Amino acid sequence: MKPRVLITGAAGYLGSVLCETLLNEGFAVCALDNLFYGEANLFHLCAHPDFEFIRADARDAKVLRPLLKGVDAIIPLAAMVGVGACDRDPLMTRSVNVDAIAMLEKLRSPNQLIVYPTTNSGYGAQTGEVFCTEETPLQPISLYGETKAATEKLLLEAPNTICLRLATVFGMSPRMRLDLLVNHFVLAAFTDRALTIFEKDFKRNYIHIRDVADCFVHCLKNPASMVGRTFNVGLDSANCSKAELAMKVQRFVPDFYVHFAEIGSDPDKRNYIVSNERLRQAGFEARRSLEDGIQELIKGYRMLGRTRFKNI
Repeated sequence: MKPRVLITGAAGYLGSVLCETLLNEGFAVCALDNLFYGEANLFHLCAHPDFEFIRADARDAKVLRPLLKGVDAIIPLAAMVGVGACDRDPLMTRSVNVDAIAMLEKLRSPNQLIVYPTTNSGYGAQTGEVFCTEETPLQPISLYGETKAATEKLLLEAPNTICLRLATVFGMSPRMRLDLLVNHFVLAAFTDRALTIFEKDFKRNYIHIRDVADCFVHCLKNPASMVGRTFNVGLDSANCSKAELAMKVQRFVPDFYVHFAEIGSDPDKRNYIVSNERLRQAGFEARRSLEDGIQELIKGYRMLGRTRFKNI
């Protein structure tokens, strides 16, 4: 019998890719999403006999309780994600990012594995010169980072949990996000051919969305050596500054003008580089490069067409 995985937030940026990846890897998928953004990104999976979709809220215990009885593992993706979205609605952010996961932890059996995506943005404003490991103290500087760090702590105190501190994700998805840094830089290059960058030397780590999906598969297939631990999930060759990222984009869009502003600041003050060595020792390593992702995004943006509020 195929192992069955419950994914909350399954129609989101990551979930839309992860559902398909898991089905291709021989898992049965129970996908739950309230379609908060009005998206229907999973139509193409409906013909698959091992795919099931439930339209519901990840905070609804009445829905989750019976669903949990039939699954082997849980991947709770449902969350308010990103600094801007969380600051806009802090009450919902705490409800979805913390309270819903605490409820899920109480409802599940200790035998059911949870693979939880947190964020390496919890490392906050470091020097950008010393590699952050899983032992580096978390210093979140946003509500998003605070809620993710709090939930990670809660889950690590419970049995049968793996926490993945994701780097900034990039790449195309059926439910696209244009606010993520690589995706945003490439969009600016492709559409406006210009971008102003504040704090150009601030660094962070990046990872392709399909590498993230593959990492979840690795966790589901190798839980014995990973449970009870946290893993940084990023690409070692993609520890780079915003200026370095912009120059990589410029290689593929030569007429992309980048202005490094000396006056002004970015509301997102993250500045760190990350070691992914622990995950490598656990048998997984990201393999898709930033250059791969930039070229993929350019292809994808050719499909955007006219935007609703621009007559171009």
